[in-house]
Amino acid sequence: MNVNGIELEVLRRGVGAPVVLLHGMDTVSPKAPFLDLLARHVEIIAPSGPGFGNSPRPRDFDTIYDLTHLYLALLDQLPYEKVTLMGLSFGGWLAAEVAVASCHRIANLILVDPVGIKIGDRETRDIVDVFNTNPAEVRRLVWHDPAKAPDYDAMTDEELVIHARNWEALCLYAWHPYMYNPQLKHWLGRIAAPTQVLWGDHDGIVTPDYGRTYAKLIHGAEFSLIESAGHHPELEQPERFVERAMGFLGD
Repeated sequence: MNVNGIELEVLRRGVGAPVVLLHGMDTVSPKAPFLDLLARHVEIIAPSGPGFGNSPRPRDFDTIYDLTHLYLALLDQLPYEKVTLMGLSFGGWLAAEVAVASCHRIANLILVDPVGIKIGDRETRDIVDVFNTNPAEVRRLVWHDPAKAPDYDAMTDEELVIHARNWEALCLYAWHPYMYNPQLKHWLGRIAAPTQVLWGDHDGIVTPDYGRTYAKLIHGAEFSLIESAGHHPELEQPERFVERAMGFLGD
C-alpha cells in the first residue's frame, strides 16, 4: 500500500470483517499458524511499519507520533467504514495511540500484551529492557516454552536481515523513553471502542499485573489471561488466542 506517499509492505489473509493487525517487536511471519486460524473468520490486513520488514523508512520518519499518524491515515484510506484494530506488544502500544487519537474508524480494539505506559515510580522498571538484558534471559522471560522461540540458526539469510531491520527500527522508535509514552496513560480513558486486553499468563517482559492496570484505564475493557503463554500468546497458544479473540468479536 501507499499511504500518504509512504510505501508499506502489507500481508493479507482471509475474507470477512476486516482486522488491521499491527505487529510487535518483529513483523508477523507469513508462516505463523495463528494467521490461518484467524483468517477462517476475518480478513487480516497486516502492514509492516516503516523500517520494519520490507517497508522502507523515509528520512526523518522516526517517532511514535509518525507511526500513529501513518496508521490513522491507513485506516482512513481503507475501503471500510470501520475495522477491528488488533495490536501485538509494540503494536499494541501503537493501536492504543491510534484509538486514543480517533475512534471513528475502530469498531473493536484488541490489545495483546501491549507496552506503551508507565505504571510504576521512576525507580521501577515496568518493561524489561530487551536491548540491554542478556539474550538468554530475554528468551526466558519472553517464552513460556523456550522451544517455541525462533531458531536463528535455521533462518534464511533474508529472514535474518528482516529480523535485524526489525530490531534496529524498534530501537529507533522506542529507545527513549523506553517503550512508553509518558502521556498515554492519562488519555486511555478516551477510547470508546469495545476493547479486549489479552495477556500471556507467563509474560516476563510485561507482567499480567501491568496488563490488568492497562485494562482498567480503558473504560469497559475486558481483560483475559491466556494460559501457558508468555509475551506472544498468539504464537505459543494460537488456538486459544483465536478462540478468545473471536469470542470477543462475537463470531
